[in-house]
Amino acid sequence: MALKNEIVSHVTRGDVLDDLGFSRSEATALKIKADLLDALRAEIERKQYTQRDLVSILDEHQPVVSNLLRGRIAQVSIERLLRYADRLGMRASLKVAPPRRSRQAA
Repeated sequence: MALKNEIVSHVTRGDVLDDLGFSRSEATALKIKADLLDALRAEIERKQYTQRDLVSILDEHQPVVSNLLRGRIAQVSIERLLRYADRLGMRASLKVAPPRRSRQAA
């Protein structure tokens, strides 16, 4: 059976969140949350914490800890993720840059 040529049905602009229709601020918030979650999960893995350990350390209920470990953070605020990082002994920082100049303006 001959394979059909695949037709590109969508060309991305390089950022899936932008492609999904999120505003720039929504996409930025989601990226920050994802970066925080990645850092938290890496630290949890590095220290080999169990869910029971995390319930105590994070002062959260077990279902919340389970959702965190599974990446289900849609209802979790950036502030809460920062609080978790603090309770795990981590330090967080945020870098804000001025807007990029477009080539036309340059």
